[in-house]
Amino acid sequence: MEGAPVFEEFDPESDCDCPGCIHRRRAMTHSLPVRQGGHPGAHGARRALVIAAAAGTVLGGGQVLPAAAAPGTGHHPVGPPGAPGAPGVPSDEGPGVGAPDPGSPGPGSPQGGTSALHGAPGVPGSPGPTVSAARATTRAAIMARAKKWVAAKVPYSMDSYWSDGYRQDCSGFVSMAWSLGGNEWTGSLASFAVRITKSQLQPGDILLFHNPANPEKGSHVTIFGGWANAAHTQYTAYEQARPHARMQTTPYAYWSNGNRYLAYRYKGVESGTPGGSGPSSGARYPGAGSFGPGANNKYVTQLGKALVGRGGARFYRTGPGPRWSDADRRATQAFQRAQGWTGADADGLPGPATWSYLMTGKGRDILGAGAGGAQGKAPAYPGRGVFRPGQSSPSIEKLGRQLVKKGFGKHYARGPGPRWTENDRRNVEAFQRSQGWRGAAADGYPGPETWRRLFA
Repeated sequence: MEGAPVFEEFDPESDCDCPGCIHRRRAMTHSLPVRQGGHPGAHGARRALVIAAAAGTVLGGGQVLPAAAAPGTGHHPVGPPGAPGAPGVPSDEGPGVGAPDPGSPGPGSPQGGTSALHGAPGVPGSPGPTVSAARATTRAAIMARAKKWVAAKVPYSMDSYWSDGYRQDCSGFVSMAWSLGGNEWTGSLASFAVRITKSQLQPGDILLFHNPANPEKGSHVTIFGGWANAAHTQYTAYEQARPHARMQTTPYAYWSNGNRYLAYRYKGVESGTPGGSGPSSGARYPGAGSFGPGANNKYVTQLGKALVGRGGARFYRTGPGPRWSDADRRATQAFQRAQGWTGADADGLPGPATWSYLMTGKGRDILGAGAGGAQGKAPAYPGRGVFRPGQSSPSIEKLGRQLVKKGFGKHYARGPGPRWTENDRRNVEAFQRSQGWRGAAADGYPGPETWRRLFA
């Protein structure tokens, strides 16, 4: 009996190595003495600042020391514990309080205006206005195209065009994902869609803010990838923003101007009623009899193609095709396990939940070969409060031993042991950066996603 387990998906945030973010990540470590895991240079640095202040910050020859920057003057605000943006238990998953609005495109024509495709095979390279028609597509296809740009880390630009002919800004990203005939901007995307409510949002829909009074201030659009929590206060956003295309957990509806974002559904998506919440025709589960040994039908091909789009290509030497094969079973099982399902829920035969996830672009993709996502269950995450300077727990030692096993133990002079130290933090940070994370997502403090990947 297949179920659809509830899970929360966390995604690392964008790069941010500004002084404010760095201060926030280091604040807790710097606040303790070295014997309790504090940073060895923290107390000497404070003493030097005091001496400099007492001396009037004036050096010989008339040179004046610049004033030490206040902790809160960085990109992300820093304040006393409990205040917005204050140092607290760090997180490696998702942006922190005070994250900037990355969607504001800056000076120039907002999102570059409408234009033809540029430089794509068989497409004229000269720019100019174009009229796009709503071409038929599926939610799975929309999400697959969006994920392709995210995987390629397509750089943000209002003036450049990717190899597929679409402009490398937020509205070009949506134009590409929706497979429009040209590049649109935030002022025209709504003409290809119908308004929907928050409760009707499905993967492939968009959240759009167009500021007609001043289009260059705040106008932005994201692709809705699915809810990230049961309360529907966070969602997985796919977007084109500085420095490159990305996917991350985002508060509904956005970091800033959230109450001005409107939900839209593309007119060309295969669905029951325009603007309705019914499933697309391709998402209807055809029944258990359509799969398994001896099955030979179009749904097997549809399943295989969806699995290939979600990372299952390595299971197929030929095909996918209409005849059920062991490759279909193994690829289906890998996808089910990627969702965290076990037992009868991961038997390699697609039930209604597996089919729905594949056809609507929901859930996690199949991990690459050797990634280990299906080879064992990670021990339960002990909570963020365990990994604080001065704390002692068997989970800290377990974490350290796993870091060493994975090849991330170079900062241990001895140990690892049960007490959290700066060496633990530095090793965790090295592991996080190996995942491609930066900024607050690689602060050295393990959150649930770091823990899951480390023990996978």
